[in-house]
Amino acid sequence: MTDSKINGEPVDVLLVEDNIAHAELVIRSFDDHRIANKIHHVSDGEEALNYLFRREDYADPVKSPRPHVIFLDLRLPKVDGLEVLKEIKSTREMEKIPTVIFTTSSAELDVAKAYEYHANSYLVKPVNFEKFNQLMDDIGFYWLAWNHHPWES
Repeated sequence: MTDSKINGEPVDVLLVEDNIAHAELVIRSFDDHRIANKIHHVSDGEEALNYLFRREDYADPVKSPRPHVIFLDLRLPKVDGLEVLKEIKSTREMEKIPTVIFTTSSAELDVAKAYEYHANSYLVKPVNFEKFNQLMDDIGFYWLAWNHHPWES
């Protein structure tokens, strides 16, 4: 995959992941596959909401640009991922940001709630490194190359 750009602009990804090892794998994989130009990583639900609503440390829009896509874990400290999703999708300025649930949970209730709250996709993280790597490659092509986004209309 080539360096990612949308309408000539760098691609910003917000990664909301509390497990540092998982976050590092995702970031490394995004870098290896050139999925994003800038990855903004936050480690809990409260920090994600502060980033998205530009509060506290994230008040400066230059330092906290609107992401083109959000990868959101469910089991987060402070504010649960489903609550974060619900906030994102109930806010007019953010409702169209593609939000991908990227979690270890395959529980039916989690899947159902995520789609009820308008998740754009629900992906379960593979345990196997090769499968994880393939999924990251597929994510890059799907979300940032093949998929048409609202800002492209």
